[in-house]
Amino acid sequence: MDIMTLIGLVGTFGLIIMAMGDIGPFIDMPSVYIVLGGTTTAVMMRSSIPEFVGGISVGLKTLLAKVEAPETLIEQLVELGTIARKDGMIALEGQDIKNPFLAKGIRMLVDGTDGALIKKALEVEMTNMSNRHKLGKSFFSSAQDIAPAMGMIGTLVGLVLMLGNMSDPKSIGPAMAVALLTTMYGAIVANVLCLPICQKLQTLADKEAYNNELCLEAVLFIQKGGNPRLLPDVLMGFVPPKKRQALADATA
Repeated sequence: MDIMTLIGLVGTFGLIIMAMGDIGPFIDMPSVYIVLGGTTTAVMMRSSIPEFVGGISVGLKTLLAKVEAPETLIEQLVELGTIARKDGMIALEGQDIKNPFLAKGIRMLVDGTDGALIKKALEVEMTNMSNRHKLGKSFFSSAQDIAPAMGMIGTLVGLVLMLGNMSDPKSIGPAMAVALLTTMYGAIVANVLCLPICQKLQTLADKEAYNNELCLEAVLFIQKGGNPRLLPDVLMGFVPPKKRQALADATA
């Protein structure tokens, strides 16, 4: 679990609630129906059932996903390269590889696949993975755009109700609450939930693409029979400068 996402989510809502003091006046169910219900159904309109369900699961990924550090991958790749050089590619079969992209590349090595075909297959996998990430991100990007609009619609509904019942002073307060709270709810949904999730998904997608490029280079290096001792030097550009010395020591 990504603890920073959870801390940020809880902390942001906690600060908002602390600023409210008494939360009671800020709860209005008609406003909730307009913003949350309206945003959800509007997103449904632009999605198929698999896309809608997939978008929700992608959102949960921001809490649960954990991308491996490049240096961790490199250490594993050096170990795999050493095994392949000593015992042959077939010895890589059955190795415990958690990264699915790397596992696919290793399976192709075990099968004796040509290097050009390995590169083409893994590049296609990278492209399709990127497209899936874009679809997941677009789900929350749409919600981010729609939520403030639903808040504005709720504001207009509240104003119409208020102006239509000016003769009844008791109705002005609830109508004004709908008018103002829908705007607030829309801003919270868009900027506290959807925007950070979109940015987090983009960060995760960038990290995965980065790691996949690293794995591709390493798999092709192993396929060509390269010396595993040289693999850290080949892949060192994928590691932040501050961590390069530690990686060099670990793979020496």
